[in-house]
Amino acid sequence: MPRTEFIATGFAVPPRVVSNDDLAKLMDTSDDWIIQRSGIKTRHWVEPGTTCASLAHAATLVALDRAGLRPADLDCIIFATTSPDHFFPGNGVYLQRLLEIPGVPALDVRDQCSGFVYGLSVADAWVRVGQYKRVLLVGAEIQSPGLDTTTAGRDTAVLFGDGAGVAILGPTEDAKRGVLSTHLFSDGRFAEKLWMDGPGLSHVPWVSAEMIAAGKHRVRMEGREVFKSATTKMPEAVQVALHAHGLTTADIKLFIPHQANQRISEMVQKLLGLRDDQVYNNIERYGNTTAASIPIALDEALAAGRLARGDLLMLAAFGSGFTWASAAVRW
Repeated sequence: MPRTEFIATGFAVPPRVVSNDDLAKLMDTSDDWIIQRSGIKTRHWVEPGTTCASLAHAATLVALDRAGLRPADLDCIIFATTSPDHFFPGNGVYLQRLLEIPGVPALDVRDQCSGFVYGLSVADAWVRVGQYKRVLLVGAEIQSPGLDTTTAGRDTAVLFGDGAGVAILGPTEDAKRGVLSTHLFSDGRFAEKLWMDGPGLSHVPWVSAEMIAAGKHRVRMEGREVFKSATTKMPEAVQVALHAHGLTTADIKLFIPHQANQRISEMVQKLLGLRDDQVYNNIERYGNTTAASIPIALDEALAAGRLARGDLLMLAAFGSGFTWASAAVRW
């Protein structure tokens, strides 16, 4: 049975850069306040007209060019996102349409910040059994249009950015390389700790002026609970992956955590006992891009020469649901 390798990666972010000082003009906040709590200095926000699917399309074209492939060489699309362009259908079919590859299956994954690793588990299974040979795995988000950029919404509005990251995956016969394993977890008891209540068909009517007035269409987060759970569950998931292969943290060449908050990443790094050179973070430039954060960071890390053939890459994510996940990859 083959293993799954990363053939190529790519990412795209909107050209508009929003600084903390820009946000201070919209709400009661400051550069110091935001950096102290999140480590974020800038983020990219879209201009009107850019869709989540079009941003994913731009990232896909980068990866295809690097791989020397055409859109027609792709066998399927897995699209992880928290921010669909429409209630339905999912973003995957819109990306398929932009790539002009009708007939290719498109699966949307709605596991928020854990979506890319969840999607990787699906892609890995398909490649290993030979169902598909060229899988496009996407993590893409456009969150800025839905943020409350007043003082009332500052706790979440300052955190999120827009962006897309992709990976093209395929089989390798090299038994020493590729995705070693993925490990997925969830706990719905905490669903309302980080969520968006509406619109939704659990409401009657499913969308209303009253719902909007109550702010139920905005992200709601209990920050302390998210921090506590994220800094517990991500290290646990990494240890599960290491134990599955008889490895230790000393074997990790590069660890890429979901870029939720720099303070979370620092605590996870501390609990795992990792050196700075073993961890890649870029949240200060992009903010929290949810499902896109890991593939964007991975592409940047590769460009910076942080991974070489045979290195052990560890991925971990935590997000709404709660969901969390890890993946061990031999590069």
